[in-house]
Amino acid sequence: MHLPLAIPAAAALLNILAASAEPIPLPFPHDVSVDRRALPNAPSGGYAPAVVPCPATKPTVRGATGLSPNETSWLALRRKETVEPMIDFLKRAAIPGFDAEAYIRAAASNISALPNIAIAASGGGYRALMNGGGFVAAADSRTPGSTSKGGIGGLLQSSTYLAGLSGGGWMVGSVMLNNFSTIVQLRDGFEGSSVYQFSSSIFRGPKERGLSVLNTASYWDDIIDQVQEKRDAGYNTSLTDFWGRALSYQLINAPLGGPSYTFSSIALTDEFAKAKTPFPILVADGRLRDDSVVTLNATVYEFNPFEMGSFDPTVRGFVPTEYIGSNFSNGAISNDGKCVRGLDSASFVMGTSSSLFNIFILQNISAVDNIPGFVADTIVSILTDIDDGHNDVAQWTPNPFYNYNPSTNPTASTTELSLVDGGLDLQNIPLTPLISPYRAVDVIFAIDSSADTPQNWPNATALRATYDRSLLPIANGTLFPPVPDAHTFVNLGLNSQPTFFGCSPSNFTLLPGQTLPPLIVYVPNAPYTAMSNVSTFTSTYSDSQRNDIIRNGYDVATQGNGTFDSEWQMCVACAILSRSLHRAGTPAPSACESCFSRYCWNGTIDSEDKGPYLPTFKIGNGTTVDSGAGRVGLSFVSVLAALGVAAVLVG
Repeated sequence: MHLPLAIPAAAALLNILAASAEPIPLPFPHDVSVDRRALPNAPSGGYAPAVVPCPATKPTVRGATGLSPNETSWLALRRKETVEPMIDFLKRAAIPGFDAEAYIRAAASNISALPNIAIAASGGGYRALMNGGGFVAAADSRTPGSTSKGGIGGLLQSSTYLAGLSGGGWMVGSVMLNNFSTIVQLRDGFEGSSVYQFSSSIFRGPKERGLSVLNTASYWDDIIDQVQEKRDAGYNTSLTDFWGRALSYQLINAPLGGPSYTFSSIALTDEFAKAKTPFPILVADGRLRDDSVVTLNATVYEFNPFEMGSFDPTVRGFVPTEYIGSNFSNGAISNDGKCVRGLDSASFVMGTSSSLFNIFILQNISAVDNIPGFVADTIVSILTDIDDGHNDVAQWTPNPFYNYNPSTNPTASTTELSLVDGGLDLQNIPLTPLISPYRAVDVIFAIDSSADTPQNWPNATALRATYDRSLLPIANGTLFPPVPDAHTFVNLGLNSQPTFFGCSPSNFTLLPGQTLPPLIVYVPNAPYTAMSNVSTFTSTYSDSQRNDIIRNGYDVATQGNGTFDSEWQMCVACAILSRSLHRAGTPAPSACESCFSRYCWNGTIDSEDKGPYLPTFKIGNGTTVDSGAGRVGLSFVSVLAALGVAAVLVG
């Protein structure tokens, strides 16, 4: 056991344990057929990166003047793969007077005419994983019942991109790293797996290893050894290494949480290589090492199976994800330089996108219940040293963008790249990579599981942050639909049901080189069948509580299988078609105009503060779930302020 390192201790997402609720019947049958996969292809065979022979052409930093050749080639396959699922979905939606099959088949001969769909899952800890997972379950045609009346099954199969951030990134990562498994499969689990077993705290270790002091100590001993291997190989380690390793036990179905599984290995899996899955993207923010301020001017970095980097005008570059640990300087590996693989550990990537939790590890480790005393004492002493070293971020060393674009890149002169939770700039929905004109996305289903209010409900702070950023030079002219203030969102009920933004193309004045932004279908977490406003930092959930929150996310996505709006499935179809119809010069069907009149924000403002938002169940009496909100009362923004982390709009 190597103690002089650092347990990120996963010992504290805070000592806030939600009470169990009685289970409710779920329509999903038990299915345990998910395979273990992604690929354990780190060359060291473990968590540490290792030097490998370089390919014939050494990898370089690619200027962000378009999509990578790999993504472009993959898209040619994926867009074709979405045609049949899209036809099936649109036919089931049955828009009156519209021949969906004829329209999509005609568009399929010209991929640029085909609707291009993305799904973006916000951060918010386990709440975001479960609520976002409920949406993805509803959108997945493999989920039993999802293609029945009122269902939106097939939306996932019709989508090109699937982006996640922090807790939403855990959901995206768990789906993609487990062979494009279904949420049902992950929820129900399989023998010997700790995936989605949230009833055993991440700080105490997986359920199948037992809950004794000995096993908890052994669990952390394994994690410490894994991270020590990385340090012994000459790479910096941080709290994020420990956090990510602990997290992976619950997200990757492999022994010891798959320490050798890499994010780039997704590209090698059969389903992804054949473009049978959406394109996964995880998001993090850049931050200067000794700075606690994260602003909307911060560089937004993305991780995808092919590349890591940013379209922002600060960096404007991407490196191959597989070789991110190589020593790039001025955009290239020197003639005598070595190639490195394995730094893109899947757990490190997911931990980087959710490094907000490092702060709570530092602040609250000793307050977590049921951690063996000697383990907690060791963690506290180690974390104190790490905190003194400003090691509360994810350190990507060597900096792949060292000396790259030094006139605009704020970290070009630093040998390490410090990345933080992608929601710390308040853009808690990973929209930035999806609104890039290069990706030409038509519609984004933005799943908001944020805790913006004191009661842990969203009020679209994330949408407003992305809109505000679109007005800054760092947006480089990329447009985003206007959104109203927080009080308007609550007063008009826009935070309790889906709302469309950017419906009318005529409302956008395009300058030369600009393109229309995607239509945003905003889907906020709301209490349809469960009080799903659990604290971001609750670390333990009973199986019934987990199931209730996933089920609630399913009901939010489907409007209770059409209970709340029998035409919701059709309105989703109209949103999918909207930009494509505009490009084709084809008027929207009259039924779609009716949908848009109900769901598009029409510019109405009601900014009066009418008191706290205290919603009741939208369908029946629902399931009472102890949210912890009364005991904690911490919104995402107030938590940052309490910990001295500044998240401001412009800085």
